[in-house]
Amino acid sequence: MRKMIWLIAAGIIYSLSGEAQEPTRWRGPQGNGIYFESGLLQRWPSEGPEIFWVFEGLGKGHSSAVVRDGYVFTTGMVDSSGYLFKIKLSGELVNKFPYGPEFAESYYGTRSTPVILGDTAYICSAYGDLVCMDHNTGKKIWNVDMPKDLGGKVITWGYNETVVIDGDVVYCTPGGPRNNIVALNRHNGEVIWTSRGMGELSAYCSPLLFVHNGRKLLATHTASHFLCLDAGSGELLWSYSHPNQYSVHANTPIYWNGELLFFSGYGQGAVRIQLDAEGKSASVDWKSEVFDSRIGGAVLVNGYLYGSGDFSRSWKCLDWNNGEIKYESSELAKGTVIYADGMLYCYSERGELALAGANPEKFEIKGMTKVTKGSEQHWSHPVIHDGILYVRHGNALIAYKVR
Repeated sequence: MRKMIWLIAAGIIYSLSGEAQEPTRWRGPQGNGIYFESGLLQRWPSEGPEIFWVFEGLGKGHSSAVVRDGYVFTTGMVDSSGYLFKIKLSGELVNKFPYGPEFAESYYGTRSTPVILGDTAYICSAYGDLVCMDHNTGKKIWNVDMPKDLGGKVITWGYNETVVIDGDVVYCTPGGPRNNIVALNRHNGEVIWTSRGMGELSAYCSPLLFVHNGRKLLATHTASHFLCLDAGSGELLWSYSHPNQYSVHANTPIYWNGELLFFSGYGQGAVRIQLDAEGKSASVDWKSEVFDSRIGGAVLVNGYLYGSGDFSRSWKCLDWNNGEIKYESSELAKGTVIYADGMLYCYSERGELALAGANPEKFEIKGMTKVTKGSEQHWSHPVIHDGILYVRHGNALIAYKVR
């Protein structure tokens, strides 16, 4: 039997009736960068994994892909309009539907990843227009303009969050002084509750919904604070001051066994806290300035954190219990990380795509290739589904065979 893996749960897989009723999530089925795949290659050929197909024509953007019911979904900006793309698992385009203007100011293109639930797609544009559409027909079911309707404000590099859906509720962060964080009815977009939070601007963070001792909590960053709310009522339970140079906090926090880790770049680093029994208060366990990923996320495997830094640019492993650094390596440029079947999948900002063992003793690369298809920045988070690794690079989506 394969060694049991101690995995962090960014949320709980709720007992709904079948997979089709579960919304897709950014960074995997539990939103934590962990993919429950098996039989994957433990070492790549010298030229890297085989490319199954390449789809070019997505336009500009940084959103990741998601896979649901035999299709791959992502978004891209063509001219100045955002489109939802629906692609077959064999790489052919099924359809693309416009949903509204997209970001054409700095680092052009789409940001957030669509959430798919049944026949519906939920898309948050960089200008803060939250759209629910039928992904079979392109018909808009409803939309909420977060700046206009909820008093939010478009931040420097645009809204970035991938919304969280739980049952009939959509959670999002307009970032306004009144409707700072809101819960909406996913069927019609009507407000269920609203929280003033700390009254700050949003901060590029996709929230974490998790269950702590039977209580659903919502955790996210705004401009200078990390916040924890009651997911049912929107009550702000506690906050923690965690500012950085440009108010960029793009990493979804990590929850495990009563403990929360939040982390951001520009040298601010990570803080691990212990929640009380009801989640109403928190105490600091440890801090680490060197674990300061800006946008690349992290994974928790067998009690160890893996990720790369920002000011501290190396790839590193930290002990979850005390923050002790187990190793640092500069073999790759900084980037994003996910995990599957004992291995780390690292995608650097220089386009290096690498396979490494999830081993706290050393950073050991088991294969590497260069992502040459596509355009502009290498920022999207990779996705694994049924033995295929999907990497979005600007106008291209590349499917690699990794089983």
